[in-house]
Amino acid sequence: MKKLLAVLLSATFLAISAAGCSSQSSASSSSASSETSSDQSIEVVSSESAAEPADSEKLTIRVGAFKGPTAMGMVKLMEDSESGEAANNYTFSIMGSVDEVTPKLLQGELDIAALPANLASVLYNNSNAEIQVTNINTLGVLYIVETGDTIHSVADLKGKTIYASGKGATPEYALNYLLVQNGLDPASDVTIEWKSEHTECVAALAQSENGIAMLPQPFVTTAQAQNANIRVALDMTQEWEALQANTEHPSALLTGVTVVRTEFAKEHPEEVAAFLEEYQASTEYVNANIPEASALIEKYDIVPAAVAEKALPQCNIVYIDGDQMKDQLGGYLAVLMEQNPKSIGGALPGEDFYYSTPE
Repeated sequence: MKKLLAVLLSATFLAISAAGCSSQSSASSSSASSETSSDQSIEVVSSESAAEPADSEKLTIRVGAFKGPTAMGMVKLMEDSESGEAANNYTFSIMGSVDEVTPKLLQGELDIAALPANLASVLYNNSNAEIQVTNINTLGVLYIVETGDTIHSVADLKGKTIYASGKGATPEYALNYLLVQNGLDPASDVTIEWKSEHTECVAALAQSENGIAMLPQPFVTTAQAQNANIRVALDMTQEWEALQANTEHPSALLTGVTVVRTEFAKEHPEEVAAFLEEYQASTEYVNANIPEASALIEKYDIVPAAVAEKALPQCNIVYIDGDQMKDQLGGYLAVLMEQNPKSIGGALPGEDFYYSTPE
């Protein structure tokens, strides 16, 4: 565990692209959904906080996710847990940054967590395989937006200034990959102004005529609500897929994965399998019932319902496991390995990185 905690010092720069703000660790203690400001964490607990006590025969599983698509895909399960209809008892901690989720996972305060795909690999490589990835939960959510009408291809970015956040994480690696593969040098052909938060990128756009920024959903939708002149110029997921289409082993642009502590999975295989089944059903519900899911997303103080309803179709919330997960995640990590081995912990993870449901 001490080794795991040491990893935190080198891994916290890998902030998830779906979470725009650093946050202070705080949680509610008595309600199923706390009303907090945007820079606070939220804790959504199971029926043990409601009028009816939790089923004492059910295992309580502690789950961590970020404010953004990873938490948005869980909202139906949160509701089922709150009403006592889920297979397990759950405590969901919805946080603003990787700085909150990672230490809780490393210290055993969380059993399951949604993480940036490359951070999952870093933790695996530096923890003697003490975590396993169960599924991909979010594909690419990154977009190039602008207040003008000059960007219609990656090549059009030459000579431009791009406002971005997520340096040292998926956003930087994805942008560099797309630039290089389209014949541009990130160091000389474009100017990338790195910001600490997505809100700073939005502010820079507002102050710059023909400004350009890289933003994830649902922050693109939030920005457009504030400035009607912002347009989506490039879908980075589509650009990635176009480059990968003719490769021998095509990879996908990924944002997030779900991980489980290896020890916890071994001790509670049936309960973990039940969680994954309910989690998959939750993601399917969210994608198929956008108005209802948006109301739940607002209920759990992730983003307002109006923002969620517009953003969900572009959030690429998925549930991908098994061989397809191995192929897509393995290919993605291989691309990052070529750019910067440290971005995935120095080596591609072994086969035991990929969780499989016991027969």
